[in-house]
Formats: sequence, structure tokens, C-alpha cells
Amino acid sequence: MSSLRFKAVEEAFKKKALCIEPPAQFTSDYYGKYVFTKSVMAKYLSKDIMKSLSNSIEKGTTIDIAIADGVATGMKTWAMELGATHYTHWFQPLTDGTAEKHDSFIDYVAGPGEAIIEEFSGKLLVQQEPDASSFPSGGIRSTFEARGYTAWDPSSPAFVVDDTLVIPTIFISYTGEALDLKAPLLKALSAVDKAATAVCQLFDPNVKKVVSFLGWEQEYFLVDESLYATRPDLLLTGRTLLGHESAKNQQLEDHYFGAVPSRVAAFMKDIEFEAYKYGIPAKTRHNEVAPNQFELAPIYGECNLAVDQNLLMMSIMRRVARRHGFRLLLHEKPFAGINGSGKHNNWSLGTDTGVGLFTPGKTPEANLQFVTFLVNTLMAVYKHNALLKASIMTAQNAHRLGANEAPPAIVSAFLGKQLTSILDKLESSSTEDAIIIDAKKKLHLGIPHIPEVFLDNTDRNRTSAFAFTGNRFEFRAVGSSANCSSAMATLNAAVAEQLTLFKAEVEAKIAAGSKKEKAIFDVIKKYIKESKAIRFDGNGYSDEWKIEAAKRGLDCETSVPKIIEAYTSKSSIELFKSTGVLTEVELHARNEVKWETYIKKIQIEARVLGDLVLNHIIPVAKRYQSLLLDNVLKTKAVYSSEKAEKISALDLALIEEISEHVSIIKKNVDDMVEARKVANKIEHEKEKANSYHDVVLPYFEVIRYHVDKLEMIVDDEMWTLPKYRELLFIR
Repeated sequence: MSSLRFKAVEEAFKKKALCIEPPAQFTSDYYGKYVFTKSVMAKYLSKDIMKSLSNSIEKGTTIDIAIADGVATGMKTWAMELGATHYTHWFQPLTDGTAEKHDSFIDYVAGPGEAIIEEFSGKLLVQQEPDASSFPSGGIRSTFEARGYTAWDPSSPAFVVDDTLVIPTIFISYTGEALDLKAPLLKALSAVDKAATAVCQLFDPNVKKVVSFLGWEQEYFLVDESLYATRPDLLLTGRTLLGHESAKNQQLEDHYFGAVPSRVAAFMKDIEFEAYKYGIPAKTRHNEVAPNQFELAPIYGECNLAVDQNLLMMSIMRRVARRHGFRLLLHEKPFAGINGSGKHNNWSLGTDTGVGLFTPGKTPEANLQFVTFLVNTLMAVYKHNALLKASIMTAQNAHRLGANEAPPAIVSAFLGKQLTSILDKLESSSTEDAIIIDAKKKLHLGIPHIPEVFLDNTDRNRTSAFAFTGNRFEFRAVGSSANCSSAMATLNAAVAEQLTLFKAEVEAKIAAGSKKEKAIFDVIKKYIKESKAIRFDGNGYSDEWKIEAAKRGLDCETSVPKIIEAYTSKSSIELFKSTGVLTEVELHARNEVKWETYIKKIQIEARVLGDLVLNHIIPVAKRYQSLLLDNVLKTKAVYSSEKAEKISALDLALIEEISEHVSIIKKNVDDMVEARKVANKIEHEKEKANSYHDVVLPYFEVIRYHVDKLEMIVDDEMWTLPKYRELLFIR
């Protein structure tokens, strides 16, 4: 083992005992301590201001500036009591991350040179002006057109981090286009609320609001920080571009749900302690399938708030990981040959009357409502399966999809045997009374002291991108590093559009003389037949399914740049336009950003790969080859030619093998560099992205294959990069 690697591994071992425990106390004592919740607002805001603010949040009315002044004063007082000296507008640019600019509360009392006071007005709360030209905009903003605005989102509560009051906001250009991921999400949530409420009122006139819920499951890897620091590829790209798989990885399936390593358990306790202070209801933690892979999941919540909490949680996890001597990896595929990481989005709709719209009911009418929303969702996914795939597709996620339990790059919906059977019967039935959904069945195990187990109405299918799991859909294709806003805005917009079309068809039938229930049933029957192609309960990994999916008309494209094009298809433009979520200009701009991001990701990886090969791999291989050559010469000097030839045969074979691998590696790196130069001269981002995908990217696997072969030949003591067996097993 090289001295550099030895020191890194030794440092990792030293951190075995590092265990930072949170103080012992009841979670409820500090839960939400740093969040400006409604209960906190009640202490710092007048009843009139509270009422006005609540109406604005619930009904979407504009907040009066006088109200904003009152909110700002109360918010500042609360934040300063927690030690805040600054404030920031926290927004979500088109980078999948967050951005913030901190300003102090201080201002002059009268003028320059005078005494200062802490001040925070409604104007500062409601709006700020970051530089819009420095964030991805797809051409909407140029360097000489820098003005952009952040605007307060009162539906997501402010919170305090360290000494800063953090205010969730949207981010728009001077000309009004959305430059972020939150603004479209809020519009999509409003659209699905309006459309779903209208449909619910066909069943219950008392429904006044429908809320979209999200429960995310955050998968992640941990690696020792000292080992991470000696892997330039992990440091710069978030994944290992090289590395032979370990003799033992996940093949024994012993890591999944296994005992959590003590250092990781301490990390998990610490992040939960931090999460609870910010009102993030972290509920589940466990080992995932791959070694060093883990998962965190909260109790589900309102979609917009859940997205903000996930972004904050990722930031907390990164910070806390370093306190424990780890580095957090959120890349979708940091290691080859084992599971990648996703962020399954569990999505559902619920009414203000307490009804879950994807929960089967106890009456025929309730079940008709359940089937109505189920089938309309299937229709939305069927019509826009290519767009939904585009909403989650990135350079990172492309490595994960279709491998080791991740769903394939084909969006299909899994319902399970019971629901599939029900829809098949409804398709050929002539009466709405045919909707009968069994309650959960009991499984009798025949073991006296083990209680009866209740079976869900559906099984689970890990190869389905969009699976029904009892009372919600699980959008499994979302990547671990992604901002959930993109997928959730697209899904909610698609469902909103479909529900609006459904309502119009039902009303047309009622106007033509049909009874309401009959009209609903007839439209549902038609939709069941039309959307049947999206339903698939089998193995999504099989080659047979890929052929079948193409026959069904589902999108089977695997090229990231081409998948992204779905955003600007005719049907997608109409979808976003009709729901008011995104304009055609905004959609084309986002495509430009996505192509540009893809290019830069592959470009960075190519540069890092070239650097590793030329400065780590080839020099080490040559040095080891030189030792072998020296050994051959020494052997010939000591032994007779016949005996020396026998002794040197192995060394000579290794020398030849190393030469062959090095030659192939060097040629492919040179060719990759030339291919990159050609691609960089292409002006249009779409064509350049296609060139990077089709021409540059294929070199990666060829180079990696031969480097990984060298890793198994070269003396372990000389190999400079920590190997998978060292990176993947926390001790």
C-alpha cells in the first residue's frame, strides 16, 4: 500500500471512536426550535396580522405591505432572540441546489457616521435583488441584463441557521420569468388544488381544498474523509471514475437493514437532532443495500414544505458528516457495480375534509372517487411518460437507472394484482357498482405467539418507476442529489391538466342527459382502456419489457440530451401553458440550462479522468513495470540463461500486459481529448450535448476497463488511489 493511502486508511481507523452524541432530552422539547411556526408567530404577531397572513397562505391572496411590516418586525425579534444578526433570501436556482446572500440587520439611525440600529422592514422581507446573470437562465438573462428578484414564499416558514434568519423565496427575472424550481412548483400545486377540488366536489361539495403531499426517502453514501481527500474523482465529480470492484460488495445482501456501524449510528443521531430543531420530522433510518449506503426518511408533509425540508436536510447532512470524519456522497452512482442512490418521492393528494384521494373507501361512492383519481393519474403518467422521465434525468441519474434495484429509463406504473384485476373488470363492466375493493387480508402464520399479519392491497415492484403502494404513488426514478421540485412540479401539473379534462368530459355527459355517477363511470372506463399501456407489473429489467414498452408507445430513449427534449414537445408546452406553470420561453430556456449542465458535468469528468490517468495510473504502472524489468535483468545476471528464462517468464508476461493496457489507455485518453475539442466547437447546446453523450462519454468505460485491470496487476503498495475495499467498508 502506498504511504499516501496508508496514512489515509490509518486516519480513518483513528476516527472509529469518534462519537458525537446529542444532549439527552425529549424530542418534543426542542422540535421546531429554530422555525418561525404558527405557534411561534402567535407570540410575536398580533391577531389581525396572524389572521391576514393565514388567509394569504391558505387562499393565495396578496399580502399587504403593512402586514408585511408587522410580520418582519415579529420575525426579526424572534430571530434576534435566537442569536441572529443577519437575514437572507433562500432560493432554488436551476442548479438543483440552493443559494443565499446574507445581509446584516444593521442600518444607520439618521445618516452615515451616525449610530446604528437593527432594522428589518416588510420591504426587505418581501423582496431582494440578487444578480440574475450569474445563475443559469438559458439565455433569459445576459451579463448586461443582471437584474433579478427573490420574493418571499409565506407558505414555507422562515428559520434560523447559526446567526442568519433564512427566508424561503422564489427567484424571477426582471421580465417576470421563473429562474428557479420553486416558482413552477408553487404554480403546479395551485393548479392541482384547483383541478382536484373541482373533481372532489362531484362527490362531496364540502371539499374546499386539495393538498399535494410528499414523503421523500433520501439515500446516501458515507466515506471516510481522509480517504475521500485522496480520491480526486470523488472530490471533483462526486463519483469514482476508476476502481476495480471489491471481492466482497453487496452480493451477500448482509448490509441491507443490518446493524448500523457505531460511527454511522452516532452520525444518524446527530443529524436527527439537528433535523428536529428545524421541524424536519425524520422518522426512519437504516442501512441500504450497498456497503456504506444508508437511508433517511421523514413523515410525509405538504409538498412545498417537504421540498424545502429536503434541501435543508441535505445541507445539514453534509455539515454533520464532516463533524464525524465522513464525507457525504449524494451522487446517484458514486461506485460502479453496486446500488446507486435514489430519492423515492412518495406522492399523494388529500382533501381539507381529511380524505386521502388514493385511499380506498368503505362505500361504493368513496371507491368511485378513489378509482377516479387513480385512473386519472394513470392517464396523466401515460400521456406524459417521456416528460416525467425528463424531469428526473441528469448525467448522474443516467448511471443509476436500470441497475441494481433502480427502475429502468422507461416510466411505467405498477398497481399490483388486485387493482389491476379491478381495472380490467371495470373496463368491461356496465355498472359503477362493480367497484369492490377488499380490505386488507389477514395472513395466518400458524405460529401461536406471532400475531396475524395484514396484507396490503398491492405488493411492491422495485423495477417500476411509478408504483402504487397502498395509499400513494412512489415515483422511484428521482435521483438522490436532485431537487424534488422538478419532478413534483411536472407530476402535479400533469395530473392537474388531466383532472381538468376529466371534469369537462363528465360535465358534457351530464349536460347530454347522463346521471352524474354514470357519466363519471363511463369516462373512467374510457380512460382505463386508453391508459392501459402504462400499466406493467412485471420485471422492468428484462429485455422483453424494453421491446414490449416500445410496442406500447412508451418512451424508451436512454440518451440524456435527447430525453431532455421532451420538455419542449408540443404536448409538454400545452400542458405547462394550460396549467400556468411554465411558459414556452421558460421551457426552452430550461432545456438550454439542462443541456449546458450535462455538457459541463461530462466535460469535468473527462478532464478529471485524463488527469488521473496521466498523473496517477500510467506513472505508477510504468514504475512497477520498471521494477519487473529490473528483476528480469537481475535474474539473468544470477542464473543460467535457461533457468533465468523460466524464472522471468511471469515477469515478462506482466510487463507485456502492462504495456498493452497502458498503450490502450493512453490512446483512448488522447482520442477523448480530441473528441472533446471537436465537441467544444459546436455552438448549439443541444448538438454539443449530443456530441458529448455519443462521442466523448463512450471513452470513459474503455479507459476504466483497462485501468481497473492494471489495478489488479500493479503492486498494492504502489497504487496511490484508495481502492473499493477500503472506501466501502466503514470500520
